[in-house]
Amino acid sequence: MSRFRVIIQYDGTGFRGWQLQKNDRTVQGELEKSLKKINDNNLIRVHGAGRTDTGVHATGQVAHFDLSTDLDTSELKNALNGNLPKDIRVMDCDQVSDNFHARFSAKKRHYLYRTRNNQYLLDRNYTWSTEKLNVVKLNDIAKIIKGDHDFTSFSRNNKNLDHRRCIIYESLWKEDNEIVNYYITGNRFLHHMVRYLVGTMVEVLRDKFELEYFRELINKPSENVNIFKAPPQGLVLTKVDYAQN
Repeated sequence: MSRFRVIIQYDGTGFRGWQLQKNDRTVQGELEKSLKKINDNNLIRVHGAGRTDTGVHATGQVAHFDLSTDLDTSELKNALNGNLPKDIRVMDCDQVSDNFHARFSAKKRHYLYRTRNNQYLLDRNYTWSTEKLNVVKLNDIAKIIKGDHDFTSFSRNNKNLDHRRCIIYESLWKEDNEIVNYYITGNRFLHHMVRYLVGTMVEVLRDKFELEYFRELINKPSENVNIFKAPPQGLVLTKVDYAQN
């Protein structure tokens, strides 16, 4: 039995998120179906680095699984892709040590959130359509997020967590014509955290919240606060870093 790591891209539009659901189509479920077909109909459990939500995309999701096979990594990659639907693709496959874990071995996770300042039909599943955003002002807000903070104010459904602290290494908005991208890198993220951060930053820009209120949400974390969650389709998991990266 060997352990394999795969890097995966997927269009999250047609999925009920990453995590296996009993009656819904998920990314994990489709990967496990593909593995089952090349493993004599025996279930192989897949473990992902991040549990992306419904409608969220990935260009650099990482997963691992244990499999006894005579296929080399290139053949295994091709076999998986041959059995996967067109909205998931395995981009890379390699063999790793038995102590590697896609989720628990990860050191950093990189996310991108895409907004668009006009209505462009073909991008409707991949951006949040907003008014023109002031990137300078957004970055004044975004820099508050960097550092080691308790992000209780920007999360939901985390009752079972030991703590809600995350270290944010990058928090930056960049403009590219009609597209305004938000880049955030951290050691971990709480449930819906990036979408709450993006949505609330935009609401500060819209004068729905004061800048000092946003700063207080970071410095004095509290549950059940008044915040805004950006829609899922703009969010992309772009990369996961490990110790050897």
